[in-house]
Parts: sequence; C-alpha cells; structure tokens
Amino acid sequence: MKPHPGPEEAQRPASDIRVFASSCTMHGLGHVFGPGGLTPRRGLWAAAVLLSLAAFLYQVAERVRYYGEFHHETALDERESHRLTFPAITLCNINPLRRSRLTPNDLHWAGPALLGVEPAEHAAFLRALGRPPAPPGFMPSPTFDMARLYARAGHALEEMLLDCRYRGWPCGPENFTVIFTRMGQCYTFNSGADGAELLTTPKGGMGNGLEIMLDVQQDEYLPVWRDMEETPFEVGVRVQIHSQEEPPTIDQLGFGAAPGYQTFVSCQQQRLSFLPPPWGDCSSAPLDPDFEPEPSGPLGPPSPSPGPQAPYSLMGCRLACEARYVARKCGCRMMHMPGGAPVCSPQQYKDCADPALDAMLRKDACTCPNPCASTRYAKELSMVRIPSRAAARYLARKHNRSEAYIVCSKTGSWDTSGTGSTPKGTLAPIWPPTPPCAVTKTLSASHRTCYLVTRL
Repeated sequence: MKPHPGPEEAQRPASDIRVFASSCTMHGLGHVFGPGGLTPRRGLWAAAVLLSLAAFLYQVAERVRYYGEFHHETALDERESHRLTFPAITLCNINPLRRSRLTPNDLHWAGPALLGVEPAEHAAFLRALGRPPAPPGFMPSPTFDMARLYARAGHALEEMLLDCRYRGWPCGPENFTVIFTRMGQCYTFNSGADGAELLTTPKGGMGNGLEIMLDVQQDEYLPVWRDMEETPFEVGVRVQIHSQEEPPTIDQLGFGAAPGYQTFVSCQQQRLSFLPPPWGDCSSAPLDPDFEPEPSGPLGPPSPSPGPQAPYSLMGCRLACEARYVARKCGCRMMHMPGGAPVCSPQQYKDCADPALDAMLRKDACTCPNPCASTRYAKELSMVRIPSRAAARYLARKHNRSEAYIVCSKTGSWDTSGTGSTPKGTLAPIWPPTPPCAVTKTLSASHRTCYLVTRL
C-alpha cells in the first residue's frame, strides 16, 4: 500500500511551475509565478502578459486570414525583342454585298431581312441596281444558304487587291484567309490557320511590314433602300489588329479607314498574364460552342470540348457563348458563329437570331473569365490626305485607272458643292455618288512596337 504523500510532495507542482517560469525567456512570466503571495506588482505583470499573448494571437489569426485571401501583385515589365511575331490583320469592306452579284433569288430570300426590301419592291430595287427585273414566271429556289450568298456576292479579295508586299517581298490573295464576321466575308493576313507558319519581323518602320493597295469598289455599293439597324452609310474598310489566338470581332473592335486619307496606326504589343485560382480566375480550357440539349446551368462559360479546339481567348469564349444562346433559342447559328448548328436562314436572322443576340448583349449574359495569357495591341491613329496631285497621274497609269478614280475627283468627293443627277426610278444618296478610290495599308513592327500605315 502506497504511503500518503507528505506536505513537501503536495507542493511539488507549484514548485515546478515556478522553476519553469524563472528559467523561461518569455518576458514577465517569471514575475507572475515568482515566490510569495499575490501582490499588486504581480497582478500588473499578469495583466501585461495576458495582453501581450492576446495581441500575439490576434496577429497570428490576421496573417492566417490574409494568406487565405491569396493576394497578388500586378507587375509591368517592358522588354526589347529582336524578333516579333507579326500580328494577324483582318479587313472587311464596309459594304457587305456587291450590287452586280445580287439576283432575284437573293432578293426573294434575303431582301426583307438584310436590305429591308419587301417583295412588292423587288422590281424597283433591281432598277436601282441597274439590273433587269425578274423574268415572268420566276420561281425562287427551294433552299437558300447565307454563307454561300456572302461568298458569292461579297467583295472578292482577288478583285480588291491591287498590290501586296510584306517586308518588300510580293504577296497575294493566297496569303489571306477567308473568315466570316458579323460584317460579312472578311480576310485575315497571317492568320496561322491550318498550321501555317507565322510571319515575324525583326524591326519596324516603313518597308518592314505589310503594304497592300486595295480598291474599295464603291461602284458596287448597295443603294440604301431604308434605314435598318445595320445599314452602312460609310465607304471604306474596317481593320482589326489582333493575335492569332483571338477571333476577330471587327464590328466591335475594328477601326475604319476612309478613302482619300493615309492613316498611320502606331501599335504596341502587350502580353498579359493572369493567375489561375486561387489567386485569380483565369482560364485556359478550350471551349465547345455547340448547343447542349440539356444545359447544366445558366449561360456560364461553355464546357470544355474533348476534341481539338482553338486556344482559349476572351472573345472566343463570348463568341461560343453567343453561338450556344442563339442555337438554344433559334435552333441555328449566325454565319460568323462557330459550332455545328445549321446556319440560320434570312428569315430566322430577322425573326429570331438578330433579336436574340441583341437582347443577350444588352443583358451581358455571358460569363467569361480572363485568359491566363493573352496578347493585345494598343493603337494610336493619325492621318493625312492622299494622293497628292503630283502622284495621281502616276498611280492612274500604274493601276490602269483614271485620275478621277484615284483622286476621288471634285465631282465625287465628300466636300463637293455640286449636285448630282440620277435617272428616274433609281435611288440617289443624299450627296453625289463618290467614285471608288484606291486603298493602301502598310503594317510593320519594331523590336517592341509595330506601326500600321493605311493609305486610302
């Protein structure tokens, strides 16, 4: 049987605490547990130790919370590059369809939706185009394809392109890729499509980039029959400078170039890198624009596709989201949208696709995160008149055109004070018709900036 502990053994725990407190390097602990009874001095030391411990625990909790927020910094770094990948350049004629290529069958199917021409007005519209009316007993074709209409009646680059050079070497339509946008059939230089090698440039300045001369073919512009939402009143081309990973949204991000002016565009390549979760919300997953019969949720980012897809980009995500929305609402897709849904008919464009897309854009229903890596081009524009009187005759001889065609003569310029006459039964614009003019664009890149010169 264990003997009952004595008084000295009962005091051992308190003695051990005092020994530990006296040997501990923590300030104040030895004064709190020192020998003797409770005194005001010991109470002050105890309060000081407790307050210090509370402050320490608060700081630890604050740092743990701060770490859980995954803060990050934004770093800007400007670097010199001895060789830059040349950007993709997409250009569209502002006029979507050529008047000489429209047929009575085109007017039957696409006239009301695209041009605002009702069936009873077809004969008058054909007269305005300088075309004979539909023959008696005309029967429209049972089917109609919008993509084929734009491919057949849109401005052909083979006819618009008068001259093309890249870094002094000749180029041609074979160096451009056909792409459909909301403006119709457009053309992209250095698109990298089908695995084509991307062009590079070692320096900037004139002669180190792309230089092309275009004929805007203003004599092929459609007469404005009535004011519709997308009726073009301008003449010229729209241009967008973008990376090869990003699909062009030239109707929203493109800039215009007008005939009669040389437009200089200085652009700087900017590479942006965003952090993935948990520090950020960027995404690098490819997207599937096809419609899912049973979507798992509202219009968020489309689900990744198991097949090969283009790299993720913000505009690509929005385009895929819009394609899914229109396919869900209308059972078809617009011509410029990706995916496997059938292309909408002109009537579906008018009744469903255009209103659905406009409503979606107003609601901003697409939720697309930033890409983890992207390239964009900041631009600055300036312009001068072109050509000079001294150069007009030379350019007319070189391109086998009249001087009025090259210069935009006074009878057809926007600042003319004369009035034009129009045959009866045709439609005349508010101002005299402007003869088409030649257009030249030059794009080059330096070690860190590129310069676009557009001559029109």
